[in-house]
Amino acid sequence: MKVLVGSSNGTKIGAVQDVFDGCFGAVEVIGIEVDSGVAAQPVGDETFIGAENRARGLIRLNAEQGLCAHYCVGIEGGIASLHDRWFAFGAVCIADAEGRLGFGVTSHFELPDRVAAALAGGTELGSVIDELTGLRDTRLGGGAIGFLSQGRLDRRGLAAQGVFMALIPFLNDELFFGQS
Repeated sequence: MKVLVGSSNGTKIGAVQDVFDGCFGAVEVIGIEVDSGVAAQPVGDETFIGAENRARGLIRLNAEQGLCAHYCVGIEGGIASLHDRWFAFGAVCIADAEGRLGFGVTSHFELPDRVAAALAGGTELGSVIDELTGLRDTRLGGGAIGFLSQGRLDRRGLAAQGVFMALIPFLNDELFFGQS
């Protein structure tokens, strides 16, 4: 089985590998950069739109280039205002070879006020965390969740939650798509 991921970020590719291997045995996972079509730091529903755009972009590439992938996965990190606080989360859209879609989300985690203020000013979450930590490209490793959880959680594990949730419709064809 071949799975395409709409990113070259090893953290996202690894999360997809972990989930699909766990559900289907060893699979081939390939990362391909595709445009999300949304802002660099999506807010609210825009996060789902970005994930879906990535999955649909992969569907097109899969058909045009004859890549023979069974699934295409779009993952988009975003923020949302809930209960008068700002939270970070990931949205995932999985498309199968028939074009059916499944959506999932990661756990939401609260952001400190100073981080939320920087995001409101248009800065990406990864850049804010890089500035806070003095490190570069933290989004490629533990990410904001790694920093804020003091290394107890990482971005790959967080993304895997959303990937698994988006895979649920495909694990239950009859309930979601009317097929067995």
